[in-house]
Amino acid sequence: MIFNRQRRSMKSALILIDIQNDYFPGGKMELSGSIEAGLRAGEILSCFRENRMPVVHIQHTSIRPGATFFLPGTHGAVIHECVTPLAYEEVIEKYYPNSFRDTQLRESLEQQRINHLVIAGMMTHMCVDATVRSAYDLGFSCTLIHDACATRDLSFEKQTVPAEQVHAAFLSALNGLYAKLISASDFISEFK
Repeated sequence: MIFNRQRRSMKSALILIDIQNDYFPGGKMELSGSIEAGLRAGEILSCFRENRMPVVHIQHTSIRPGATFFLPGTHGAVIHECVTPLAYEEVIEKYYPNSFRDTQLRESLEQQRINHLVIAGMMTHMCVDATVRSAYDLGFSCTLIHDACATRDLSFEKQTVPAEQVHAAFLSALNGLYAKLISASDFISEFK
Protein backbone atom coordinates (compact mmCIF):
# COMPACT_ATOMS: atom_id res chain seq x y z
CA MET A 1 0.00 0.00 0.00
CA ILE A 2 2.98 2.35 0.33
CA PHE A 3 3.21 3.05 -3.40
CA ASN A 4 -0.55 3.65 -3.67
CA ARG A 5 -0.37 6.25 -0.88
CA GLN A 6 2.70 7.86 -2.45
CA ARG A 7 0.99 8.01 -5.85
CA ARG A 8 -1.65 10.37 -4.51
CA SER A 9 0.93 13.02 -3.59
CA MET A 10 3.61 12.28 -6.17
CA LYS A 11 3.87 12.27 -9.92
CA SER A 12 5.91 9.26 -10.96
CA ALA A 13 7.92 8.25 -14.01
CA LEU A 14 9.59 4.94 -14.84
CA ILE A 15 13.30 5.19 -15.64
CA LEU A 16 14.76 2.14 -17.43
CA ILE A 17 18.55 2.32 -17.41
CA ASP A 18 20.68 0.68 -20.11
CA ILE A 19 18.58 -2.42 -20.75
CA GLN A 20 20.55 -3.04 -23.93
CA ASN A 21 21.58 -6.08 -25.95
CA ASP A 22 25.25 -6.15 -24.91
CA TYR A 23 24.18 -7.01 -21.34
CA PHE A 24 22.27 -10.12 -22.43
CA PRO A 25 23.53 -13.57 -23.52
CA GLY A 26 25.64 -13.22 -26.65
CA GLY A 27 26.41 -9.59 -25.87
CA LYS A 28 29.85 -8.13 -25.25
CA MET A 29 29.26 -7.54 -21.50
CA GLU A 30 26.79 -10.22 -20.38
CA LEU A 31 25.47 -9.69 -16.87
CA SER A 32 24.43 -12.30 -14.36
CA GLY A 33 20.64 -12.57 -14.32
CA SER A 34 20.06 -10.08 -17.14
CA ILE A 35 17.26 -12.12 -18.71
CA GLU A 36 15.29 -12.38 -15.47
CA ALA A 37 15.89 -8.72 -14.58
CA GLY A 38 14.87 -7.65 -18.08
CA LEU A 39 11.63 -9.62 -17.88
CA ARG A 40 10.77 -8.02 -14.54
CA ALA A 41 11.56 -4.57 -15.94
CA GLY A 42 9.18 -5.40 -18.80
CA GLU A 43 6.43 -6.20 -16.28
CA ILE A 44 6.90 -2.84 -14.56
CA LEU A 45 6.91 -1.16 -17.97
CA SER A 46 3.57 -2.80 -18.77
CA CYS A 47 2.07 -1.35 -15.56
CA PHE A 48 3.20 2.15 -16.49
CA ARG A 49 1.91 1.79 -20.04
CA GLU A 50 -1.47 0.46 -18.89
CA ASN A 51 -1.82 3.45 -16.57
CA ARG A 52 -0.53 5.92 -19.18
CA MET A 53 2.27 7.08 -16.91
CA PRO A 54 5.55 8.56 -18.18
CA VAL A 55 8.38 6.24 -19.18
CA VAL A 56 11.97 7.22 -19.97
CA HIS A 57 14.40 4.78 -21.57
CA ILE A 58 18.06 5.54 -20.92
CA GLN A 59 20.40 4.27 -23.65
CA HIS A 60 24.14 4.29 -23.10
CA THR A 61 26.47 4.94 -26.03
CA SER A 62 30.20 4.35 -25.43
CA ILE A 63 32.33 7.14 -26.82
CA ARG A 64 35.40 6.81 -24.62
CA PRO A 65 38.59 5.54 -26.28
CA GLY A 66 39.01 1.79 -25.90
CA ALA A 67 35.34 1.08 -25.19
CA THR A 68 34.37 -2.52 -25.99
CA PHE A 69 30.57 -2.50 -25.73
CA PHE A 70 27.62 -0.19 -26.46
CA LEU A 71 29.56 1.01 -29.46
CA PRO A 72 27.66 3.47 -31.69
CA GLY A 73 25.67 1.81 -34.46
CA THR A 74 26.06 -1.74 -33.14
CA HIS A 75 23.36 -4.29 -32.31
CA GLY A 76 24.73 -4.44 -28.77
CA ALA A 77 23.85 -0.79 -28.15
CA VAL A 78 20.19 -1.29 -29.10
CA ILE A 79 17.59 -1.37 -26.32
CA HIS A 80 16.64 -5.00 -25.63
CA GLU A 81 13.35 -6.36 -26.95
CA CYS A 82 12.02 -7.02 -23.43
CA VAL A 83 11.54 -3.24 -23.02
CA THR A 84 11.46 -1.95 -26.61
CA PRO A 85 10.40 1.72 -26.50
CA LEU A 86 7.11 2.69 -28.07
CA ALA A 87 7.12 5.64 -30.48
CA TYR A 88 5.78 8.09 -27.90
CA GLU A 89 8.17 7.05 -25.09
CA GLU A 90 11.19 9.20 -24.43
CA VAL A 91 14.65 7.76 -25.11
CA ILE A 92 17.60 9.66 -23.67
CA GLU A 93 21.11 8.88 -24.82
CA LYS A 94 23.88 9.11 -22.24
CA TYR A 95 27.66 8.78 -22.30
CA TYR A 96 28.43 8.45 -18.58
CA PRO A 97 27.18 6.15 -15.78
CA ASN A 98 25.02 8.90 -14.24
CA SER A 99 21.88 9.26 -16.39
CA PHE A 100 21.62 12.93 -15.42
CA ARG A 101 25.14 13.92 -16.48
CA ASP A 102 25.15 15.95 -19.72
CA THR A 103 21.63 14.80 -20.65
CA GLN A 104 18.20 16.43 -20.69
CA LEU A 105 16.78 13.95 -18.15
CA ARG A 106 16.42 16.41 -15.27
CA GLU A 107 14.85 19.09 -17.46
CA SER A 108 12.44 16.59 -19.00
CA LEU A 109 11.30 15.34 -15.59
CA GLU A 110 10.94 18.84 -14.19
CA GLN A 111 8.89 19.98 -17.22
CA GLN A 112 6.48 17.12 -16.52
CA ARG A 113 6.48 17.98 -12.78
CA ILE A 114 7.72 14.52 -11.90
CA ASN A 115 9.03 14.17 -8.37
CA HIS A 116 9.14 10.38 -7.94
CA LEU A 117 11.22 7.96 -9.99
CA VAL A 118 10.68 4.22 -10.28
CA ILE A 119 13.99 2.79 -11.45
CA ALA A 120 15.12 -0.49 -12.98
CA GLY A 121 18.08 -1.38 -15.15
CA MET A 122 21.65 -2.44 -15.61
CA MET A 123 24.39 -2.46 -14.02
CA THR A 124 23.47 -2.26 -10.34
CA HIS A 125 26.97 -1.29 -9.22
CA MET A 126 27.56 1.34 -11.89
CA CYS A 127 24.80 3.15 -13.80
CA VAL A 128 21.92 2.25 -11.49
CA ASP A 129 23.89 3.30 -8.41
CA ALA A 130 25.15 6.55 -10.00
CA THR A 131 21.69 7.50 -11.25
CA VAL A 132 19.84 6.76 -8.00
CA ARG A 133 22.34 8.74 -5.93
CA SER A 134 22.18 11.66 -8.34
CA ALA A 135 18.38 11.59 -8.43
CA TYR A 136 18.27 11.77 -4.64
CA ASP A 137 20.75 14.67 -4.63
CA LEU A 138 18.55 16.49 -7.15
CA GLY A 139 15.52 16.13 -4.88
CA PHE A 140 13.69 13.21 -6.49
CA SER A 141 12.13 10.47 -4.41
CA CYS A 142 13.16 7.03 -5.73
CA THR A 143 11.74 3.53 -5.71
CA LEU A 144 14.23 0.95 -6.97
CA ILE A 145 12.92 -2.38 -8.29
CA HIS A 146 15.72 -4.53 -6.90
CA ASP A 147 15.05 -7.68 -8.89
CA ALA A 148 14.67 -5.74 -12.15
CA CYS A 149 18.37 -4.87 -11.99
CA ALA A 150 21.44 -6.97 -12.79
CA THR A 151 25.20 -6.77 -12.46
CA ARG A 152 28.31 -8.92 -12.90
CA ASP A 153 31.21 -10.42 -11.00
CA LEU A 154 33.86 -7.89 -10.02
CA SER A 155 37.41 -8.31 -8.79
CA PHE A 156 39.56 -6.52 -6.28
CA GLU A 157 43.16 -7.41 -5.38
CA LYS A 158 42.97 -10.86 -6.96
CA GLN A 159 39.67 -11.63 -5.24
CA THR A 160 36.53 -12.27 -7.28
CA VAL A 161 33.34 -10.82 -5.85
CA PRO A 162 30.34 -12.77 -7.21
CA ALA A 163 27.59 -10.81 -8.94
CA GLU A 164 25.06 -11.75 -6.25
CA GLN A 165 27.27 -10.17 -3.57
CA VAL A 166 27.99 -7.09 -5.69
CA HIS A 167 24.25 -6.69 -6.29
CA ALA A 168 23.38 -7.13 -2.59
CA ALA A 169 26.11 -4.77 -1.40
CA PHE A 170 25.12 -1.92 -3.69
CA LEU A 171 21.40 -2.38 -3.06
CA SER A 172 21.89 -2.44 0.70
CA ALA A 173 23.86 0.82 0.47
CA LEU A 174 21.05 2.51 -1.51
CA ASN A 175 18.20 1.14 0.61
CA GLY A 176 16.59 3.65 2.93
CA LEU A 177 18.17 7.04 2.36
CA TYR A 178 18.58 6.99 -1.40
CA ALA A 179 15.67 4.78 -2.43
CA LYS A 180 12.88 2.53 -1.27
CA LEU A 181 13.70 -0.96 -2.51
CA ILE A 182 10.92 -3.30 -3.56
CA SER A 183 10.55 -6.43 -5.69
CA ALA A 184 8.78 -6.31 -9.03
CA SER A 185 5.94 -8.54 -7.77
CA ASP A 186 5.37 -6.44 -4.65
CA PHE A 187 5.48 -3.24 -6.67
CA ILE A 188 2.90 -4.58 -9.13
CA SER A 189 0.65 -5.69 -6.24
CA GLU A 190 0.85 -2.23 -4.65
CA PHE A 191 0.40 -0.54 -8.02
CA LYS A 192 -3.06 -2.00 -8.55
